[in-house]
Amino acid sequence: MEHAALPDTRRRWRARLALGWWGQLGLCLLPMLVLVALREPAAAAPTQSGLPLFGLGLLSLFVSLPLFRAYKHALIATGRALDSATEADAWARLAACRRRALLAAGLPAWSGAAGLWFGLESVAALLLCGASLVLLLLYRLPRQLA
Repeated sequence: MEHAALPDTRRRWRARLALGWWGQLGLCLLPMLVLVALREPAAAAPTQSGLPLFGLGLLSLFVSLPLFRAYKHALIATGRALDSATEADAWARLAACRRRALLAAGLPAWSGAAGLWFGLESVAALLLCGASLVLLLLYRLPRQLA
């Protein structure tokens, strides 16, 4: 009887984590899309300090390194805890690690969106947004945890 409840727990956690991933994707892309739509011509940019924000966006990629390591270890621990009594706790630890990592993965896109207000070129902002998207793809759940 206990084994019948475990796959249901797994299904609920997978659905919850998938929904969180899509929500974070929206949080990364929405500011960029809104600011690009509302952006006035480049001559109206207040200052030309977009390049330092681009550099900050690139440096924020390194924030994700230790968080990815923690996520990877939590993912391995969750895989080992499948079909055991500690599975729910392992899923909760994985969700907490992943939540922090997803927030850090959004930093380049958010700095690119902020840089649009300070004269950052659209191509550079899109590069930072693409970097965030690549980081977000690293945090998708593998099929092995199904």
